[in-house]
Amino acid sequence: MKIGIIGSGIVGRVLGSAFLKEGHEVVLGTRDTAKAEVVQWKTENAKAQTGSFADAAAFAEIIVLATSGSVTANAIELAGKENFAGKIVIDATNPIAAAPPVNGVLQFSTNQNDSLLQQTQKLLPEAKLVKAFNSVGNAVMYKPDYGSIKPSMFICGNDDAAKKTVTDILTSFGWETEDMGKAEAAGAIESLCVLWCIPGFKNNEWTHAFKLLRK
Repeated sequence: MKIGIIGSGIVGRVLGSAFLKEGHEVVLGTRDTAKAEVVQWKTENAKAQTGSFADAAAFAEIIVLATSGSVTANAIELAGKENFAGKIVIDATNPIAAAPPVNGVLQFSTNQNDSLLQQTQKLLPEAKLVKAFNSVGNAVMYKPDYGSIKPSMFICGNDDAAKKTVTDILTSFGWETEDMGKAEAAGAIESLCVLWCIPGFKNNEWTHAFKLLRK
């Protein structure tokens, strides 16, 4: 498939490399193609392309939002809303506020009855948003190794066919997918980012993941 990554930070670069390893075509969208990290990534991933947010979105069959939550809306404007229409959009963003964590707990810019995914869906009513990759660190997003245990990736979204496609991607990346339902579940999934980060801030542990257990 043709994958357009919106955001060239570490999450965007890690996911871009992962999609390339799975045989997909990738355009990494960035505000600055001359940025040192982007140039290095392109050197290490010869089959990839880099370009503007609009280049990545126009190229893509599937778009990955991998921006900081505070700039997601602006990145979408730069990418061109028309380039999202009818496409699957994997939303890896979190609504993290600019305030520092308090006793290891991040502050969010949304309230408990809202989510960044729902706000983004309103910006892109014709896109098929699926929340994924937001509840784990970039170090274990691709082929996580926890021995015999396959970690859980929680997803949600309003389009069932889009979630099936994302589930197939997650399976190829080494995850067990847990579908939490429609877009209203996004706030709960985004809050997992806060929980995931607490061991990191408190104990400098950044390689854990979640697992949903059933009897």
